[in-house]
Amino acid sequence: MSLLDNIKDGMSAVEKLAAQIPGYKGYKEKEQRRAADRLLRDHIVNRMRTVKGRLNTLQTDLISAGKLELMNETGSAATQIQTFIDRVRTASYGYSGLFDAAKIQEDDLDRVYEFDAALLSYVDRIDAAITHAEEGLEGENTRALVRTIRDLAREANATLDERADVLRGTAQ
Repeated sequence: MSLLDNIKDGMSAVEKLAAQIPGYKGYKEKEQRRAADRLLRDHIVNRMRTVKGRLNTLQTDLISAGKLELMNETGSAATQIQTFIDRVRTASYGYSGLFDAAKIQEDDLDRVYEFDAALLSYVDRIDAAITHAEEGLEGENTRALVRTIRDLAREANATLDERADVLRGTAQ
């Protein structure tokens, strides 16, 4: 069951009655999508903060192992992850007011929700990449493992750019 379904199931009797009013249902569905979007993004931020903590620990472990030459890559990965966290935390919820130049349509809100679900997958992928780097700490391919973390964080930020394009109405 998706977050949107959970929110719909939690509607009060008054909200269910109001949903019968012409025009209100579409408005409420948009608000429910926005609420689901916000909840999902809050979850993404919390999980990514945990992942960033693991990256910080990896940095410390690399220093202890004498792999100071990897500090640029891990620092870059940490910066990318923090940028991602900050951008997801402050990203637009897809609101479109009466006089906004770009109106957010139902289909666009669905696409935004799909982007947010993809962003959650980046959390899992980056977390797994950190695990691989921890396991390969003493190996010769540690640099490649750290670069994978950095590259995944960059991809996550690029996906967030695409999400913003949908909200601006400039997506292709």
